[in-house]
Amino acid sequence: MKERMSDPFPAPVYAETVLIHNFEDAKKYFLGALLEIHYAHTRMLAGCGLLTDEEESKLLAALHGLDRNRIAAAQFDGRCEDLFFFIEGLLEEGAGRELAGKMHTARSRNDIAVTLYRMAARREMVEVARGLAELRTVLLRLAGKHVMTVMPAHTHTQPAQPTTLAHYLLAAIEFLARDCTRLQTAFARVNLSPMGAAAITTSGFPIDRDVTARLLGFDGLAENSYGAIAAIDYITETAAVVAVAMVNIGKLVQDLLLWSTREFGYLRLADAFVQTSSIMPQKRNPVALEHVRILASRAFGEAQAVLTCAHNTPFGDINDSEDDLQPLVFTMFADARRSLRLLAGALGTAQVDTALMADRARRNFLTVTELADTLVRREGLSFREAHALVANAVRVCDPHDDPASLAEALLRSRPTLKLTQQEIENCLDPQGFVQVRNVTGGPAREQTSDALERAGAEQRRIESWIASIEASLDAARATVTAK
Repeated sequence: MKERMSDPFPAPVYAETVLIHNFEDAKKYFLGALLEIHYAHTRMLAGCGLLTDEEESKLLAALHGLDRNRIAAAQFDGRCEDLFFFIEGLLEEGAGRELAGKMHTARSRNDIAVTLYRMAARREMVEVARGLAELRTVLLRLAGKHVMTVMPAHTHTQPAQPTTLAHYLLAAIEFLARDCTRLQTAFARVNLSPMGAAAITTSGFPIDRDVTARLLGFDGLAENSYGAIAAIDYITETAAVVAVAMVNIGKLVQDLLLWSTREFGYLRLADAFVQTSSIMPQKRNPVALEHVRILASRAFGEAQAVLTCAHNTPFGDINDSEDDLQPLVFTMFADARRSLRLLAGALGTAQVDTALMADRARRNFLTVTELADTLVRREGLSFREAHALVANAVRVCDPHDDPASLAEALLRSRPTLKLTQQEIENCLDPQGFVQVRNVTGGPAREQTSDALERAGAEQRRIESWIASIEASLDAARATVTAK
């Protein structure tokens, strides 16, 4: 039936499509933060002389007396517009209508909403940082076991030069550190309090925004009151950080899935992370990695959706960035965490075929860059001339030929070379290729060991940051809600 202008709020279709969903989302994501805001604002008002000690005590008692189970079980029935007004009704039951109304002095649902969004987001960011750190721990442990495990490195999806598994993994360990740094930097901008901005222009009452911020565990203020309400780059930046991290994870998983194929055979997941076929008895499918990939892709898509929803919306208080958007943010966080946890679990018990990797590193003339370098060092040739000589020798050989055949082809093409056949064969050894690349960031044992040591120190800093932030937020919550 079509609603008429005189029909009471809310229209059934509005309740069914929006308000019921928002009420449930608010209970799920924001109840704890909302109550902490009530506590902090009440304590601040009393500290500023806007509530008497007796009024503060009664309001805090009403807050302490709220039945969380009753709130969790509540269903939207149209009598209250949203969770905020539902809680306000409960506080009126506990403290009286007039006194409960005083709690709302110098604030608005506008600054409350943005504050609780930030409070919930910062907890989620810590959990994503934990996921990144846990995956990094697994990769550090794996890299430490394979400092001298030689393998082919690929460029343009083709075998290129020998490296080590540790060297490869250190590249991922580095981007995970950068992901953590980006997350920490974004966290610093999320963890700023909008409380006191009220509707958008602060208040005529002599409130102390810094006190409220400190009580809620914020590091400072989202100072400009208009921007505190209107600007949402606190969450779009976070979405961008998550998107970058998920792109990084996706690129790594693409390699790991390739390595898990029978054709490559480098990586074997534990039985706990593979599934068979309903029809093909021989199948051993590394589906855990496929789930990592799709979860990372989902989180990436959700991050893009957050940015899309925010794009071209007014710079002001607007629902586009509020109740309907926020659940998407939390879905993004959840899928990112799932992806990271699953990848850490799968790699933590995976096996690597080191012999096969080493054998592949000896094939396809992957070491001939070092032969060209040796010609430059020993024969005094320019690198371009040495490159051409080696390229010609490779072309006349069969792809499956051994170093001896290549040495013979090179000496035939340039009989005046001082290098002996044995010396040429020696410089084509994959282990020697790796060890001579003793330049910062290279795969030589010395460089890799140093890099692992630095990465371990960085890991301790990341874990310390997570523990410190978590302790700080927990302490703020315990203090502000204390009886």
